[in-house]
Amino acid sequence: MLLDDELTGLSYLKMLCEQIPELEVVKAFNSPLKFCAEISRLDFDLCILDIEMPEMNGLQVANLLNGRPVIFTTAYKEYAADAFDLNAIDYVRKPLTKERLEKAVKKALILLDNAKVVKDFFQLNTDKGKAILFFNQILYLYSSDVDSRDKNILLQDGATLTAKNYTFNVILKELPYMDFCQINKREAISLKAVAFFTNEEITTKITLPSGKQLIAHLSESYKNEFLKKIGS
Repeated sequence: MLLDDELTGLSYLKMLCEQIPELEVVKAFNSPLKFCAEISRLDFDLCILDIEMPEMNGLQVANLLNGRPVIFTTAYKEYAADAFDLNAIDYVRKPLTKERLEKAVKKALILLDNAKVVKDFFQLNTDKGKAILFFNQILYLYSSDVDSRDKNILLQDGATLTAKNYTFNVILKELPYMDFCQINKREAISLKAVAFFTNEEITTKITLPSGKQLIAHLSESYKNEFLKKIGS
């Protein structure tokens, strides 16, 4: 994700990023307010952003990213100490060069790879406040009937949390790829909760208040991915 209030600087940054094979630019913003308004709906691993901007500076934006890695770009050297207080990956002075940006990106890749190896939990904003959820706690995820932008998460102990304003893509990207699967537009599931399945439905090990097992619809659009993960 890219953020710089100067359009020429943003275009140049985007061009450099597109020359680095390990990077894919998801979206570029020239307004910190517009970026912050969309954070919860955006799926990204790294943010490269300017510091000196109107409305909000880059340090304030970084504080809203829930610990996601950031690389700061700026023409001003006096922000360096504040940037590293936020555990920034790197602080790249303008004018940018491809070589210097690549060096910063390599640091980010090392951090992201290490996080994937050891991480077994993630953090979400929920109806009960910020929650840390361990992957093995989660059995079932489904869109809220009250607001489809929210996702209810059923935990192994029977508790349910509501993740506020998240897409399935954003949540599932945090979870182990082979252990969780979206099965239709409104539901996703931990594969350990699967008891039986046919071409059209999944019978789970989850017991409803009625005493019956939860049965979920397996959509045609998600079937191939489900079958691949379940080993069929």
